[in-house]
Amino acid sequence: HVQLRQSGGGSVQAGGSLRLSCAASKYTYSSYCLAWFRQTPGKEREEVAHIEGYGVSSREIYANSVKGRFTISRDNANNGVSLQMTDLKSEDTAMYYCAARPMSGGNCYGDYNDWGQGTQVTVSS
Repeated sequence: HVQLRQSGGGSVQAGGSLRLSCAASKYTYSSYCLAWFRQTPGKEREEVAHIEGYGVSSREIYANSVKGRFTISRDNANNGVSLQMTDLKSEDTAMYYCAARPMSGGNCYGDYNDWGQGTQVTVSS
């Protein structure tokens, strides 16, 4: 298992930008797929983006709702992952969570069993 600690987030006006960071307790570069999820009250948690593979084989997968506005990337300085969010909309308001699941040969497997503590993002229109 890996422990994940989130930072960043906060409040911003529509059209603004925020960056979320997630530091991992151990090496994840070639051994974990990392993802960002979000959840609003009364709704199921939804995947925003995940990153699988590493190096030249790295692949970033985005939900259609954030494609072109959000960028997920590994942060090798803290073995974690970041989420750069631009052109934020009111519908992006949610609690955001980073998560990890094992990776082998560049492919994710299993469930997301390791989660960050969550951080609130609020976008006002």
